[in-house]
Amino acid sequence: LAVHNAGAAAEWYKRALGAEELWNFGGVVGLTVEGAPFFLGEPANNGWSTPADAGTRTARVELFVDDPDSFVERAVAAGAEGSADDIRDHETAWGVHRQAGFTDPFGHIWLVGDKSPLQPFRG
Repeated sequence: LAVHNAGAAAEWYKRALGAEELWNFGGVVGLTVEGAPFFLGEPANNGWSTPADAGTRTARVELFVDDPDSFVERAVAAGAEGSADDIRDHETAWGVHRQAGFTDPFGHIWLVGDKSPLQPFRG
């Protein structure tokens, strides 16, 4: 995910999402959230941009956790914008899937759902 200050962003993700730091090279930081790794990087005129510089969203992260309700609530309490996709149950081919979304302070969209779609579906 492109951010202007990888260190400051990593601190927000740790506080708001419970992320754990895997490694930190200053301008690039590896994190994991509930076992899912992701990376933060500071663009340096090398072909990619932060959402603020691009003037639009540049990434959508989909994350599957045991308790999407409290995960999203914690992110919103820490400053994420949570009005785009309230937590709700979606009827799907495999059954009910609970999901919500938020936009983090750095402009990245997150969709957070339960783990229901992580099994093979044979319809």
